[in-house]
Amino acid sequence: MSNTENYNNNGNNNNKDDDNNRILLVDDEVDITIVYTMGLQDNGFKVDAFNDPLQALSDFKSDIYSLVLIDYKMPKMNGFELYQEIRKVDTRVKICFITAFDIYHGEIKKGLLNDLNTLHQDKEERPDAECFIQKPIDIDELVKRIKVELNSRY
Repeated sequence: MSNTENYNNNGNNNNKDDDNNRILLVDDEVDITIVYTMGLQDNGFKVDAFNDPLQALSDFKSDIYSLVLIDYKMPKMNGFELYQEIRKVDTRVKICFITAFDIYHGEIKKGLLNDLNTLHQDKEERPDAECFIQKPIDIDELVKRIKVELNSRY
């Protein structure tokens, strides 16, 4: 999709919230970003949503987000490429991958874990990257998964 949409209904607050609830959502499907944004906001999260991964990366700043939700299969830049670029800016933000396809779900999990093992030989340095969410997922389950990730240590 060549049309970039940014659904940010939270003003221009560029400070990480004390209550650990600001989320960056990147998915090329407009309907998904609208539904997820509304559902997450209804559950108390602040959401900045982008349909263009390059625009999301351009606007990304360190220490703003508690969690980044990235769709894997997107035009221009796939989710893993976006993940790698975000990690260059912020090594501490928690990242979850979302995908609609079983084959991609397994593929990205395997590929990401292999790459993390290669990049971080020392287990003390290796971030926990076990957050893989398969679409479709209802909002209640998505909120539950996000809360688990936000409360985990890595």
